[in-house]
Amino acid sequence: MNVLEFQDISVIYQNGKTAVHNVSFTVPEHSIVAVVGESGSGKSTLIRAAMGLLSTGGSVSQGRILFEGENLLGFSKEQIRSIRGSEMAMIFQDAGDYLNPRRKIGPQYIETIRCHIQVSKKEAGQIALDMLSRLKLADPERIMRSYPFQLSGGMRQRAAIAMAMSMHPKLLLADEPTSALDVTVQAQVVQEMLKLREDMGTAIVIVTHNMGVASRMADYIAVMKNGYLREFGARDQVINAPRDEYTQQMLMAVPELEDEQIVKIR
Repeated sequence: MNVLEFQDISVIYQNGKTAVHNVSFTVPEHSIVAVVGESGSGKSTLIRAAMGLLSTGGSVSQGRILFEGENLLGFSKEQIRSIRGSEMAMIFQDAGDYLNPRRKIGPQYIETIRCHIQVSKKEAGQIALDMLSRLKLADPERIMRSYPFQLSGGMRQRAAIAMAMSMHPKLLLADEPTSALDVTVQAQVVQEMLKLREDMGTAIVIVTHNMGVASRMADYIAVMKNGYLREFGARDQVINAPRDEYTQQMLMAVPELEDEQIVKIR
């Protein structure tokens, strides 16, 4: 069964620019799909469309986005809100898109959990502390007492990732979640996302420009350029026998040093 399906999706903005052109691919349940491409390829637009979070002026002009067989584009705002966070969660490239800078981490983390799970504040606080610990954040209690500006960029990002993962969603959409992190922390975060899939059966769509990360993490890889899907297939096929010239060029551009820098996670 597919947990997510993009069927002939196009996204257009008010300025007339089409950001995504007729894209179709599936995300089987329990799988990890990496959407790879350079800046402006439409990869982030695609997953934002699935979450109903397109920027102002953006809209899906054609196609369907199915979540567990139901067309998300036909959902009301209330229906989308009811599944956002609990069944479908998103990790943003910039934690600033997720965290309220005027509130301490703890209260907003606890509130997020209690919006989706019927637990006490104490129980929600313990869930938060446990997830922060799993993401290798030292002194989780201090993190909970801190404002976002009191944390480093990497710590803020891992706190935002922990908040998204605490709900154990059926589908996790991750928009360049490790790009602001150093290589060691990248490996830790990727390991935790893989463990989420292993423990909870969560399907993951990760947007990345890093073919090295995609090749180590994904079961399937979608390659995009200028809003078009250039190639989609199982990881081994895309990496070892790419059909599209652009995919071949991307693979040739992966630095050899990357093999040593990124911890092998398979």
